[in-house]
Amino acid sequence: MAPESLRRVLEERLDISIESVAAVGGGCIANACRIETGGRPLFLKYGDEAVARTFPGEAAGLQALAAADSPLTVPSVIETAPPTEDRPGFLVMEWINSGRTGRRFWATFGEGLAALHRHTADAYGFEQDNYIGQSPQPNEWMERWPSFFREQRLEPQVQMARERGRWRDAWDAPLDRLYRRLPEILPPAPEASVLHGDLWKGNYMVTATGEPVLIDPATYYGHREADLAMTELFGGYDDRFYEAYRATWDLAPGYDTRKAVYNLYHLLNHLNLFGGGYANSVEQILDRFA
Repeated sequence: MAPESLRRVLEERLDISIESVAAVGGGCIANACRIETGGRPLFLKYGDEAVARTFPGEAAGLQALAAADSPLTVPSVIETAPPTEDRPGFLVMEWINSGRTGRRFWATFGEGLAALHRHTADAYGFEQDNYIGQSPQPNEWMERWPSFFREQRLEPQVQMARERGRWRDAWDAPLDRLYRRLPEILPPAPEASVLHGDLWKGNYMVTATGEPVLIDPATYYGHREADLAMTELFGGYDDRFYEAYRATWDLAPGYDTRKAVYNLYHLLNHLNLFGGGYANSVEQILDRFA
């Protein structure tokens, strides 16, 4: 149940009368609630500073994904604010009723993601830094993709792993070799597509009418293959998703090699967040490029 101080602030800011608040799943690190207002229901996430610091980046990411005007549903952001002395920080979004996947769900998802990726910028990065899970994700604008991926993605995670004592000395040499090879492994200047950024299978949902919805993004502009690579990391999506994506916008040769590099970022992040259970997976990818 949301604190009474937060309830009062929401009623005032949103000009609503809250009839009831019920805890729901889906907040991950945050508290999550469904708010009944007498009109449309709303989705509320709230938490202390450690949690609420992720809300501005999440809100900006959702707005960027929505602006891409793809067939995919993106929840509307209604309000967000940092914590104060007497209430937690919060993020209020449109409530989306959930349902089951229909016959064309995966094809629609694949086609929709390809359409989303057609929305591009002139450089790699984002309008603000954000978070990948609970880890800071820097998004300084850069002109060359291999440099961005090294400096804004891999290097911060490696440094975090060193600081937390989760980096192995034996990884230094293969990491250096990978860094030297990045300009030949990754394309120098692919289209800077708007990316979800954290598109594992826990970060989409299904509407009541069976349509795909994007949630919990770590958005930035980058090589579209980075989004596809993440979909394959923890169990993968249905084959129909990949077939539809490739039929809409095919991939260049060498994707399987690039996929490993892109997923190294996420494996390092999981190593930092959850510990040594991901060390072998990190090592396997580094050894591949040694």
